[in-house]
Amino acid sequence: MFNFSSKKVASTPLSNFVKNTSSSDKKKVYNKVIIAASESQNTTIEKAKAVA
Repeated sequence: MFNFSSKKVASTPLSNFVKNTSSSDKKKVYNKVIIAASESQNTTIEKAKAVA
């Protein structure tokens, strides 16, 4: 029914990070990303409120 062929591709910086970085370092990066995304989202919400 499904014919999936898997082709190996070159590693990317993201895949290397996920595979090779310690859990504590991943948490630090994830926290920074979540904070930045939340700030961006809040700015977008505030702009939308100002327009409305």
